[in-house]
Amino acid sequence: MPENSSRRWLTLTTVALAQLMVVLDATVVNIALPSAQADLGFSDGDRQWIVTAYSLAFGSLLLLGGRLSDLIGRKRAFIIGLVGFAAASALGGAADSFGLLVAARALQGAFGALLAPTALAVLTTTFTIPKERARAFGIFGAIAGAGGAVGLLLGGLLTENFSWRWNLYINVVIAVVAIIGALIFVTTPTREGARPKLDLPGTVLVSSALFALVYGFSSAETNDWDSPLTWGMLAASVVLLVAFVLWQRRAAHPLLPLAIVLDRNRGAAYSSVLIAGAGMFGIFLFVTYYLQTTLGYTPIQTGLSFLPMILLLITAAQLSTNIFVPRFGPKVMVPIGMTLAALGMVYLTHLDVTAVYALDVMPPLMVLGLAMGTIMPASIQTATLGVDRRFAGVASAMVNTSQQVGGSIGTALLNTLAATAAANYVADNLPATAEVAAQAAVHSYATAYWWGAGFFAVGAVIAALLFRRKGQGLTVGDVVPDERSGEAAATAPEPALGH
Repeated sequence: MPENSSRRWLTLTTVALAQLMVVLDATVVNIALPSAQADLGFSDGDRQWIVTAYSLAFGSLLLLGGRLSDLIGRKRAFIIGLVGFAAASALGGAADSFGLLVAARALQGAFGALLAPTALAVLTTTFTIPKERARAFGIFGAIAGAGGAVGLLLGGLLTENFSWRWNLYINVVIAVVAIIGALIFVTTPTREGARPKLDLPGTVLVSSALFALVYGFSSAETNDWDSPLTWGMLAASVVLLVAFVLWQRRAAHPLLPLAIVLDRNRGAAYSSVLIAGAGMFGIFLFVTYYLQTTLGYTPIQTGLSFLPMILLLITAAQLSTNIFVPRFGPKVMVPIGMTLAALGMVYLTHLDVTAVYALDVMPPLMVLGLAMGTIMPASIQTATLGVDRRFAGVASAMVNTSQQVGGSIGTALLNTLAATAAANYVADNLPATAEVAAQAAVHSYATAYWWGAGFFAVGAVIAALLFRRKGQGLTVGDVVPDERSGEAAATAPEPALGH
């Protein structure tokens, strides 16, 4: 038993490396963008595609990636994802043109869409002992929540001390270590019964729907909400999602069995991850801009400014999963985390052009770290609890999809609201001097923080209403025997999906 237990923790280390690589890559390139733009000579208008190419491929292919990991086996999918992500990163690091860099970023997103849900599915099926499962998901949830801030810190260090290209090359180093770990420690359970089939119509429908959704919100960020392209894409995503749901109800081999998302606890968990993703992307975006443009911080100083938040997040994640969630359940803990996040966002609204980091910036960031460490591990663990092993990959993909869609919505919506607030402030305080412009920027950030606080307040209400009370059905950490394998496996109170 000690040997098996040791192997499980080494598996977690491998999975955590892969997850960190995928999550930080959503933000690590942001700080490198100005240097890359100066080097490759692309325009301000084209700049967004370095970020958007990754998020479009990643967001639209996540459910397909999760299902592929169910079909071809976790270990194989995990290694393919790592190799592909490393190769795409190397290609991007060596890019000598804008087009090649965008193509490499899209490839990163595609392989990330296979890697991220597979990593979580490996964790879900590896840790079935309640106490170990709680600790493992605490670590994983901390990485999911802190990855963005780590990306900002790492991006600053690499860009200032080496080159923007090392923001991509670093993935090759991480991937090589993770591949070695995967070859040694990750195992694939023996498949029982007939080999499942891929739901091709469902895959096309949902991938198209998610592409249109992410593209629509990305378009809103640059072309405004009244753009025909924005509304057209968002309307298309709604139509395609409805068609996907209708098809899943009658498909012989559904890509996403609807029972996965219709379970109250899992539905609440996915909603919580989506709202947390929307709020967190807003925090990173506006606090980063505030620190660099208003307070004049360097990229490294900006990254270091997020360290107290990361430390609190990791501490809260461990306390939450090991002590508080097993005792109180997600119905208590997630609303508390959402409320703390709302308070942290309100705290940020008082920042002005003369703010002092230790008194004005660090305390709300620490509150937000505490909040995310309370929300994410409980939500992620609950989202994957009770799913038939055969669907662990696609259930895990829904977690990543929720976070990605939340981030896209939050970034586009908050950015638009902030830009409108800045324009209105300047119009009301003419002439537009440098001082007025600086005050307008701070006012726009405060507007975004107020809306972010609203997101989290709504999230607190939704979580309090939807999550079951502890003891109603199974809660985090409960296990019952898996009849197919004879092993202890986390299962839900409803019949196993697909039976």
